[in-house]
Amino acid sequence: MIRFVQPWWLLAVLPVLALAAFYVWRQRNRRAYAMRFTNVELLRTLAPKGLGWRRHVPATAFLLCLLVLATALARPAVDTKEPLERATVMLAIDVSLSMQADDVAPNRLEAAQEAAKQFVDELPESYNLGLVSFAKSANVLVPPTKDRGAVTSAIDGLVLAEATATGEAVFTCLEAIRSVPADGAAGIPPARIVLLSDGYRTAGRAVEEAAAAAQAANVPVSTIAFGTDGGQVDIGGQLQRVPVDRLALAELAETTEGYFYEAASVTELKQVYQDMGSSIGFRTEPREITQWYAGVALLLALCAGALSLLWSSRML
Repeated sequence: MIRFVQPWWLLAVLPVLALAAFYVWRQRNRRAYAMRFTNVELLRTLAPKGLGWRRHVPATAFLLCLLVLATALARPAVDTKEPLERATVMLAIDVSLSMQADDVAPNRLEAAQEAAKQFVDELPESYNLGLVSFAKSANVLVPPTKDRGAVTSAIDGLVLAEATATGEAVFTCLEAIRSVPADGAAGIPPARIVLLSDGYRTAGRAVEEAAAAAQAANVPVSTIAFGTDGGQVDIGGQLQRVPVDRLALAELAETTEGYFYEAASVTELKQVYQDMGSSIGFRTEPREITQWYAGVALLLALCAGALSLLWSSRML
């Protein structure tokens, strides 16, 4: 879609429209004057013979040329997506005991590992990628890096533990993002946190506190509620239900202007990651197309001059 970088310059169109209106008015008065001209033979010698509507074509092309040039002053541009070389994605994966539930085959953790590795493979190489695992606490397994092999190996080595510290996972990701080298740029890099969890927070700081911190850092947190409400795990010899906490994860995403997803199978989880990968790490930049407007204006001016010379032997 075309937009204008300096739209106030569109006011330059007004004199062109005024000139067009004057041309129309002048042509109407010219016809009225011709009707009052009684010497028809002399009139034929003064006016080019047989031009008819063609005599308006050069003037129309010239006016269009002026109109395009006036529009070009507003610096027309189209939006293009450019990759951010410092863009950082932190992947946070829940490794609480509830992730051993087999409502997602073969179990939640293994399904999450498989989908996460596909996400790593499909993410553009120019992005930094880090990995955090969380249960009772959150740990940076891989700091932001372009080494995809390190992240994949860490995903394979995930180990289950007790409790779920969702808020701590967000705080730990934010700390990892701040560690990315500035490379001459100001502030933290453009970043996003992708958090996958299946259960309720049972340890660490509150999710609401973590959401406020991410919002203040301008880091969107996209969350994935993974699993089904029918999931069960055997903990200490007792079978316990492990439903998904959709509400808390949805509120975390909404507060930080991220996206909330639900995935109840490895196929759905892969699709979520694929959608995320296509939208992370790009910024929209205007690309000026003023030269195209100037080219069209030049073409119109040439047409106006050529047609005027061809039909009336005059340059407009």
